[in-house]
Amino acid sequence: MADLEFFYDFVSPYSYLASTRIEAEVRRAGGAVRFRPFLLGAVFKATGNRAPLDTPAKEAHMWVDLQRWSRRLGVPLVRPATFPVLTVLPLRAALAAEKAGALVPFTHAVYRAYWVEGRDISQAEVVEEAARRAGLDGPALVAAAPGYKEALARQTQEAVDRGAFGAPTYFVGGEMFVGNDRLDFAIEALVAANRP
Repeated sequence: MADLEFFYDFVSPYSYLASTRIEAEVRRAGGAVRFRPFLLGAVFKATGNRAPLDTPAKEAHMWVDLQRWSRRLGVPLVRPATFPVLTVLPLRAALAAEKAGALVPFTHAVYRAYWVEGRDISQAEVVEEAARRAGLDGPALVAAAPGYKEALARQTQEAVDRGAFGAPTYFVGGEMFVGNDRLDFAIEALVAANRP
């Protein structure tokens, strides 16, 4: 049975939007979703892609577009005071949370801290609090995070090797879909892949 792989970075607002609905959408489709954190900056570097804020008109439009999506999905979204933010610590901590069986709740807690509360998720105390919200030992998780440096690099490289160039990126088998607005296509592919 096929599942849907969800590659994301906490700095990506469109990944946040996708995270608010992906589990329910995949469940309705009768499938499973696999959360896979990766480092978007490294993906951009490897592929020659550029962040929206590198183009002023694109950045201005992005904030308008994000508010439209926020209203459509009925989810809160604020512009964080620090954007972009370094996400190496929370991404490595996410892999530590995965080992502890709490990747998904930790992911939601970090997204909430950044895109709902506007907090600086590069700071250890913010990551620790997100871990506590996910039922984990915050200081222990942050202390373990550096040990996941290579695992994060491998997961990021895997996504690049499979064709990823931005976030969110979804894979259903060998098919790739990029962007919050492509989630519906990924769900369609998941339904087709799991059809008897």
